[in-house]
Amino acid sequence: MAHYTIVGIVAVVAIAFGRIFGNGLKEWEIDSSMAKHDMRSAGETPLRNFFEISPRCFLPVALAFVFSIPCPALAAEGHGATISAAPGTLVRWSAPGTKRCRMDKRSWPALQETCYYPIDLLHKPGLIKITRWGHGPGESARISVETSPYGTQEIDLGDIPQANPSPKDLKRNAREQVLLSKVWKRKEAPAKFTLPLGAPAMPLPEGKDFGAKRIFNGKPAAQPHTGADYATPVNTPVLAVADGTVVVAKDLFFPGNAVFIDHGDGLISMSFHLSEIKVEAGQQVKKGDTVGLVGTTGRSTGPHLFFGVRWHGARIDPLFLFKDPAKIPAVAP
Repeated sequence: MAHYTIVGIVAVVAIAFGRIFGNGLKEWEIDSSMAKHDMRSAGETPLRNFFEISPRCFLPVALAFVFSIPCPALAAEGHGATISAAPGTLVRWSAPGTKRCRMDKRSWPALQETCYYPIDLLHKPGLIKITRWGHGPGESARISVETSPYGTQEIDLGDIPQANPSPKDLKRNAREQVLLSKVWKRKEAPAKFTLPLGAPAMPLPEGKDFGAKRIFNGKPAAQPHTGADYATPVNTPVLAVADGTVVVAKDLFFPGNAVFIDHGDGLISMSFHLSEIKVEAGQQVKKGDTVGLVGTTGRSTGPHLFFGVRWHGARIDPLFLFKDPAKIPAVAP
């Protein structure tokens, strides 16, 4: 039904434009009638016939063009349901036969006939077009990104280098950001995981402070907190949440001892502030393998595990990946 509605709208527009076009030509002919009366050239009759016939010919030609457009092509420009979501969250769209997903300019394969759309923590309020493809034409919907629901934290770091970085520290951090930028640009390989992910520590307490805007020693941080903090005791084993490839395993200025793992499908997990790293870059790990131990290195005020994820480039709350996928907010069928 939506396909025919779109065709009808376009047809009405074509008819209106045809009438406007025809009336405009008639007015032009009236305004130029005196000049035409004086014309006696041999080409007068064909020229006049052209302007008299064109308005009548335009309408059927326009309608023929409109109805020659396949309905799925017209429908693909439309939008279905709209679902509201906050930055840093996840939306799913499940339908039998779903094979591929698209969000803005990025696309990826569906996971078990489901599209998962991660919304970056820094995404501004507005609409995002999403599309899913199955056996037939694509279907589109929209995500309405709302304002950030996360609060603000004031943290006293004390007198540590990360509280007042020296020029040398800042240069080191700049080099590390170049290294990490290559991680975010990695080609997306096939998924090595299913949802829900495994826990990064056992037992896993409630994660806190994702998305919070932080003020360190009275100075606002450059960006909100992009992961969740878990109050786990020092030297608790930190576990791989799924199979994957270790892409970074080293001491970084702000994260401290850190491990980044590529799990395929654009999913990167990261564990910070470790007291010890148990893996190395390039190593293949299995779900549940120990990758490090909980500590308090880097910009940290006490032992805890920072665990974060990026999925298709978006920084989201890992909470969504630890829960039953059926509980993730979904686009209405």
